[in-house]
Amino acid sequence: MGVTLKQLAASLGLSPTTVSRALNGFPEVNPSTRKRVQEAAERANYRPNTRAKSLATGRAQAIGHVIPVSTSHELVNPIFADFIAGAGEIYGQAGYEMILRVVADDDEQRAYDDLVARGAVDGIIVHGPRVHDPRVDMLTKLGVPFLVHGRTSQVNTLYSWLDINNQRSFRRAAQVLLDFGHKRIALINGLEEMDFAQRRRSGYLEALAASGIAPDPMLLRQAEMTEPYGYRAAQEMMQLPDPPTAFLASSMIVAYGLRRGLSDLGLKLGRDVSIVTHDDELSYLPNDGDVPMFTATRSSVREAGRRAARMLLRLVNEPKCGPLTELMETSLVLGASTGPARS
Repeated sequence: MGVTLKQLAASLGLSPTTVSRALNGFPEVNPSTRKRVQEAAERANYRPNTRAKSLATGRAQAIGHVIPVSTSHELVNPIFADFIAGAGEIYGQAGYEMILRVVADDDEQRAYDDLVARGAVDGIIVHGPRVHDPRVDMLTKLGVPFLVHGRTSQVNTLYSWLDINNQRSFRRAAQVLLDFGHKRIALINGLEEMDFAQRRRSGYLEALAASGIAPDPMLLRQAEMTEPYGYRAAQEMMQLPDPPTAFLASSMIVAYGLRRGLSDLGLKLGRDVSIVTHDDELSYLPNDGDVPMFTATRSSVREAGRRAARMLLRLVNEPKCGPLTELMETSLVLGASTGPARS
């Protein structure tokens, strides 16, 4: 059985107020004290009484995630699951619950209005931002702390966000293939109404332009990031009169489809055709080993979930600290899927 807040405070020789503030990320708590309290809470299996805490603070002790059905194919998938797992770790440590709603597109604004009006959440994380995303202005007007996982390009409002550097990442990925001598490089992208996909396309085009290569519309695809999409892209593009010698994939799931499609044509990765993909370090699709299967730009989406949750909880606890922003860089991992372009 876990201890109470008073018992935990007594064991540390601290006041319950100090312990509570340390566990909830208040900035005035000394970092060494915060660490000591967190370690003691973990050892003692301390779990905050959420109802009592809510009554004492006037907060819901909950964070909201609203997912519209039209983007659920992009979000309610292993990538989204790993993000939620990372964020959930941080919520749990701070004594917060998570409210997840999957709604029809027409009900999305109503869902946000309802959560805020009822005081059901203290903050909201926005998923799957589009190039122009009205949710930023909408949530700003509602006055609720929120953070966007990703960015939206065509808004003038200042807002908090956490994103990876998609443009630089895909410029670097394309450059790897160019350095191997590839000139016919296909981009198998996500839906380009999504902001991340638009930035990845920009990075790819920048790399081609720097090498004096004009993009070929026949080598550009955008769709839901599924394994069959990758398979069809490989099968169809390799039948072109001038097929690609390399592919740049927007996710590991798409890369697996490309690999299957090329294999069915009797082509070997790294020898006949090359692939570079983005790797979110998914828990069930590891790209590891002494020589990873894929050359990839890598960034953990679970770690992004942790960081986003910490940022949002800070916005909740320190309302005047925002907007907060963080741009995560990717790392490049060389694997067996790339090699020199063949004549």
